[in-house]
Amino acid sequence: MSTTRAPSATATWVWPSAGVLTVLVLAAATRFLEKNVPVWWSGSDLAKAVEYPVYAIALGLLGNAVLTATGLRDRLAGGFRTEFFIKTGLVLLGASINLKVIVTAAGPAVIQGVVLISTVFLFTWWLGGRLGLDDKLRALLSAAVSICGVSAAIAAAGAVQARREQLAYSASLVIAFALPSIFVLPALATALGLSPEVAGAWIGGNIDTTAAVTAAGALAGEDALAVATIVKVTQNALIGVVVVALTAWFAFRVERRADAARPGAIELWRRFPKFVLGFVAASVIATWYLSSVPAAEGKAVIAVANDLRVWFLILAFVSIGLEFRVASLREAGWRPVGVFAAATVVNVVVALGLAVLLFSGFSAG
Repeated sequence: MSTTRAPSATATWVWPSAGVLTVLVLAAATRFLEKNVPVWWSGSDLAKAVEYPVYAIALGLLGNAVLTATGLRDRLAGGFRTEFFIKTGLVLLGASINLKVIVTAAGPAVIQGVVLISTVFLFTWWLGGRLGLDDKLRALLSAAVSICGVSAAIAAAGAVQARREQLAYSASLVIAFALPSIFVLPALATALGLSPEVAGAWIGGNIDTTAAVTAAGALAGEDALAVATIVKVTQNALIGVVVVALTAWFAFRVERRADAARPGAIELWRRFPKFVLGFVAASVIATWYLSSVPAAEGKAVIAVANDLRVWFLILAFVSIGLEFRVASLREAGWRPVGVFAAATVVNVVVALGLAVLLFSGFSAG
């Protein structure tokens, strides 16, 4: 008579704990590189422009290769808590969005954000459909290129339940296109003779990641940076709206069979990514707090929240790298790259037109 030995209680937590420790070590290495590489190569603009997602994903992929070769990856996978890290990071992102600034000082930015996001998102969705992309990948690419890059892709992934490989692919495209934009857009703004305010609105509306917007805006000057920041923060604030729309669209149209009943309110609530409520709550609380305390005190507290957000997103990107499987992406081929590139061109053109229309004569002061 043979007996099967059940896993011991120790085994149920030791390996996942080791997996969490692995993520933490790689995250610490990421932060070390992020802070020190620009110092080591102080004369290199590229070293200053590379952001933490690059280091995090690269180290995650390296760890993935080592753990796979040693046969430890599957045992440690229980500690790669990508979803938890992502959702926590996005809730903390809400703390950096001051709704009062958007409402009172960024009227043109709100108009630009709504028009630009709608135009670029719908174009990307349409082109992705024409080229036969998977609907979930279409959603990630559309959100990433139209709103705010990696953060938007993460939020969309939660709304449509995309695969981690699709999220990693989308994040990689965002990074690949954002890095050259840091240098190209300020140079083009100078060549076109754009005012600092128009240049800032163009940069903020077009470059996909907040850190890259800051870098490019700084190259274009202080006034350009001020406008670029307002425009990008305004677009960030619209993540929640897009996520709600994606949740409803996938529930009613994409995932519902022709013979199935329409999902009710309970089903929509089940599908809805609850972290969006945390994102909105963090924005409201931060807005109230900043209006209730001295500016220096409020800035210091929000800086702590921003630092925590970076840490959680680093943990998320490391986990994405650790979980990444190349085989599942081979079927996509060149089409996602083509869609993202075409959408980027549309984004550049439409953002420029809106920036000239809405910010000519606008004063950043």
